[in-house]
Amino acid sequence: MSFALPDGLPHGRLLSSGPACVWVSDEFPHDIERLWPRLSREQKACGLVPLLCRPDAMGKPLGLDHVDAVRLEEVLATDFAEYRRRRLPFWTDPTPAPAPEGIEPWPHDPGPPFEQWPGLAPQTPPAPVDRKPEEVAASLLAWFIETGQCGLEECRLVLVPARRGSDALASIGWSAKTLLPLLCALLRSWEDRFGAQVVAVFGSELHVSVARPPLEPEHVNLLAVEHILSTANNIVDDPPTPFPEYAMNLMGRTSWSFWWD
Repeated sequence: MSFALPDGLPHGRLLSSGPACVWVSDEFPHDIERLWPRLSREQKACGLVPLLCRPDAMGKPLGLDHVDAVRLEEVLATDFAEYRRRRLPFWTDPTPAPAPEGIEPWPHDPGPPFEQWPGLAPQTPPAPVDRKPEEVAASLLAWFIETGQCGLEECRLVLVPARRGSDALASIGWSAKTLLPLLCALLRSWEDRFGAQVVAVFGSELHVSVARPPLEPEHVNLLAVEHILSTANNIVDDPPTPFPEYAMNLMGRTSWSFWWD
């Protein structure tokens, strides 16, 4: 598989893995803040999704038919029932868990306010004042650079022939210890409902920009359940964060981060 590359790219090469072929820069592009917005604008015309990714995070490509086969709400309803069954004893017992001397006990987590799967969070409709998803993605990238995000310099610019970022993650066979078909199906849905875009994968970390985050308390409760069911280890559990606090922190938040052990 071959494809036409945009002009003005840094030095790089084409890599082939099974049926997938991607372009990877030789180094972290130090003009990425200038380059990224242009690649994002040209994405639909060129059919190439830009990602920042560590080369060792790319594995065996996942066929999009595996993502297409995920019946998202059915899977999440089943997963929520099992999650609630396992966690209910902890939610209903306010006794603090034992902690080492000098360490504050973990706060009690009452869990989600739902006895059964509540359904997906509703779409946040676009507003005339909203920034475009590619603009929000560029802002997140600029913040990474400004704050010296750990692991950024180890990343390379990857251009993936794909229609959307969630499909690009499948095409590179991201190697984190996650259920990749489910995660990609969730990301597709977040792209449609919230203008989410995959920006970077640092090893087992996933960073997503969000153009239209939920703004209502009842909506962020629903979204927080979706985050939990992504199976990411940092949601609620690490560091220990009570569900209501995690959910409220999602209100209006334009970036989401996930990591897996």
